[in-house]
Amino acid sequence: MDVDEGRILAWTEAERLSFADLLEELDEKDWSANTLCPKWTVHELAAHLALSPRTGLKDTIIGAIKARGDWDRMTADQAIEHATRFTSAELVAQIREDAGSDHRSPGAKPIDPLADVLIHGQDIARPLGRTRPMPEQPAIAALEHILASPFWGARKRCKGVKMIATDADWTGGTGPDEVRGPLADLLLAATGRGTGLAALTGPGTQRIGAHCNPPVEV
Repeated sequence: MDVDEGRILAWTEAERLSFADLLEELDEKDWSANTLCPKWTVHELAAHLALSPRTGLKDTIIGAIKARGDWDRMTADQAIEHATRFTSAELVAQIREDAGSDHRSPGAKPIDPLADVLIHGQDIARPLGRTRPMPEQPAIAALEHILASPFWGARKRCKGVKMIATDADWTGGTGPDEVRGPLADLLLAATGRGTGLAALTGPGTQRIGAHCNPPVEV
């Protein structure tokens, strides 16, 4: 699916604003709840989304040195530190302020911020028992990018799997093992969220589940 950068940016802005709307609906206790990201509470994940458009090359270099080259650790540590400095209302304001920003972390593709906010919206909503609709075209674009990108780990996780959406006219990936389900759940499974496997069917779920966090027996 070929999409120009202007359209991707418009989708990203819309999803960031929708994400801010979700955060404003939460009760105070929800902000300390765990998310699908093991290292982050809702407050810390919100800090990550607020921080992403504000992270420059210098911040990345310093963070990488502190984390001894571990990208995941650097990202987690930076979000946690940002969360300690700002209230929930301030984080929401930052997300709204930068919703239309085209700034992204060094090395990131234009579509990575879109994928980030789509996935993290589910990371917050699902543990809280909330249903968060995922727009079809942005979800397809993000999923196709994640399956091809070396950054997200989906190349290994989904190797040998053909994904088939049950709520859209879309297929992706190649292999002998099929997996079927809604786009949102395919996206979660492709990025290692075992929660997404519950709505999927087909022999491909076993292959993907072995590489989810934590590994899932299906």
